[in-house]
Amino acid sequence: YGFQGSRLLFASELKAFAAHPDFAADIDRGALSLYIRHGCVPAPHCIYRGICKLPAGSWLQLPLRSAGTAAAANSPLAYWRLSDAVERGRARPFVGSASDAAAALEDTLGRAVRRQMLADVPLGAFLSGGIDSSAIVSLMQAQSSRPIRTFAVGFTEAEYNEAGYAKAVAEHLHTEHTELYLTPGDALGVIPQLAQIYDEPFADSSQIPTVLLARMARRHVTVALSGDAGDEMLCGYNRYRVAARWGVLAKIPLPLRRLTGQLLQRVGPDNWRRLFDRLGRQVALPAAMTEKLDKFALQLQRADDVAALYYGLVSALDDPGRVVVGGGEPATWLTRIGLAQAFADPQAHMMFLDAMSYLPDDILVKVDRAAMAASLETRMPFLDPDFVEFAWSLPAGLKFRQGQGKWLLRQMLYRRVPQALLERPKSGFAIPLGDWLAGPLRDWCESLLAPERLRREGFFDVDFVGQCWHQHRSRQREWQTLLWNVLMFQSWLEGGRG
Repeated sequence: YGFQGSRLLFASELKAFAAHPDFAADIDRGALSLYIRHGCVPAPHCIYRGICKLPAGSWLQLPLRSAGTAAAANSPLAYWRLSDAVERGRARPFVGSASDAAAALEDTLGRAVRRQMLADVPLGAFLSGGIDSSAIVSLMQAQSSRPIRTFAVGFTEAEYNEAGYAKAVAEHLHTEHTELYLTPGDALGVIPQLAQIYDEPFADSSQIPTVLLARMARRHVTVALSGDAGDEMLCGYNRYRVAARWGVLAKIPLPLRRLTGQLLQRVGPDNWRRLFDRLGRQVALPAAMTEKLDKFALQLQRADDVAALYYGLVSALDDPGRVVVGGGEPATWLTRIGLAQAFADPQAHMMFLDAMSYLPDDILVKVDRAAMAASLETRMPFLDPDFVEFAWSLPAGLKFRQGQGKWLLRQMLYRRVPQALLERPKSGFAIPLGDWLAGPLRDWCESLLAPERLRREGFFDVDFVGQCWHQHRSRQREWQTLLWNVLMFQSWLEGGRG
């Protein structure tokens, strides 16, 4: 929504604005800088100048007498806040044994699943074979008299393929399972459609398998449950492991941390892979992991508290001004409130930041728009209000124990699915992006990143983008996240603006 001249424009999709003659469609370079950092444009910001997104759980009241004044439309009111649910949970901490907590978790999550299974249309679930989706499907199957329809996506690249795990869990739970294996050709086929699907530039690369998974599921069901938000509620992301060790890292003198970080950065992608091979790793080291190692090495040199560590780890680039021409970053919830509102527990602090920013601005946008583009409704039991409060009432030691996240959820799930089917390193819903960009998608990349094109459009620093592209394709350094952010903007600019 926003004023264009004296007219208020609002719509459920940004592309609808293009139909109005007063819509200027001027790109906001500040929002573009936020996009380069996060891979999405955080609410309430929008890629177009003068337009805002209504934040999740909010409504807007606009007095008719003040029509024509932009200030009148700048104060959305919240009808539900996740932060309030978090505080209610923390105000009533769970008291009881680990066994009691596992039983309470199963009961609370089971009720959430039961409520979300109510439907007068065919219903199924996404199943990756990981902890979150397996927990949801196991509770669905326990409450169903017929096999639940489950859906999974796989890749021919072994280090990214989780379809086999999903199939094993499906067979154990006796679901009716369907899987789809993706190739670089599948990705290239869907990439031109992403700008229309996501409306704004959006660069979480797992959007590709999510779009194709939603299309596959819609051929069989109309509603699908997913395991999204389990990580934010129950301490699942790998960065929470780093947070657990922050007390130790912070005690290391900064000069020593800087030296260690510099040495780690000099290892390089190929040497990391060779090192892992020599250590007897069974699966090749994905490009995404070497990029994360490089990012951790950088933050080891810079972070002076857990908030700064978090901000660095979730940023594709610490200074988007290096790549966006004329793009100063505006304030966001993270920079205005979130990074200063520290919880005593570093893990709880990171989980809260993710729940308030990364979850609504990235994860939920990714899944909802991919599903809606296929006319599929998605539901997320881990975001049931009662479950959110319960999850935030749990002591930290029941979420993260012995170096393992989502500990309590695992204990509940082991009663239903053998532990051997579930235990493996967390990989998320990733695609072989780094390899695809330097390989089968290279011609597409070259077209969008051509120096003369970037210079003509004037949004990005041509030399910096060119350097990153050269280093990536020669495998000197992994720049897949930053490059994908630039490429998705370029693709949107080319054909997705309505």
